[in-house]
Amino acid sequence: MIPISLSALLSGFTLGASLIIAIGAQNAFVLRQGLKRHHVFVTACICTLCDAILITLGVAGFGTIVTSIPLLALIATWGGAAFLLIYGLRSFRSALHSASLEVDATQPPPPSIQATALTILALSLLNPHVYLDTVVLVGSIGAHYPLEQRSSFAIGAMSASFCWFFGLAYGAAWLTPLFRKPLAWRILDCIVGVVMWGIAGSLIWSALVH
Repeated sequence: MIPISLSALLSGFTLGASLIIAIGAQNAFVLRQGLKRHHVFVTACICTLCDAILITLGVAGFGTIVTSIPLLALIATWGGAAFLLIYGLRSFRSALHSASLEVDATQPPPPSIQATALTILALSLLNPHVYLDTVVLVGSIGAHYPLEQRSSFAIGAMSASFCWFFGLAYGAAWLTPLFRKPLAWRILDCIVGVVMWGIAGSLIWSALVH
C-alpha cells in the first residue's frame, strides 16, 4: 500500500488547481462541450487522463529530459501554435453563424466521438504551456519532496485536474438558459478565438525571441 502524506497531497492539489483554473484553449473547449452536451464524459475523462499522465512523467523526472532537448521544444512550440491558429479561426467563423441551444433540423450534427477525442488530445498535447505546467513545473516542485511523498503530491495534482474538468464539463449545464440566445454563443466563440490566437501568439513570440 502506498503511504499517503496529507501535506504533500494538499500541496499537489493546491498547485494543480492554481495552474489549471485559467482561461485556456483546453478549458474553453471543455466548457463548450458541456454547454452543447456533446460527449461530456469523454471530454472530461480524456483531459483528466492527459493531465494525469503528464503529471506522472513530471514527478518521475521526465521534465528535466524535456528541457534538455531544444529541438523537441521548438517542434512542440510551432506545431502547437499552428493548431491553435487554425482552431481560433474556426471559432471566429463559428461566431458568424452561431445558433441557440434549441435543436432543430437546420443545425449540423455534433462531431463524432472520434473527432472529439482527437481535438481534445490535440488541445491537451500540442500546447507547450501544458508541458511547462505539468511536466516541468509540477515535476520540479514534486522532486523536492522525499521519494515516498512524491506519489501523494502527484495524486493531489491529479485530483485537482479531475475536480476541475468534470466540474467544468457538467457544471456548464447551469449556463444553458443563457446560451439559448445566439448572441451569447457569438460572444463565447469570439472569446475562444481570442484565447486561441493569444496563446498561439505567445508561443510564436517565445520561439522568435529565443
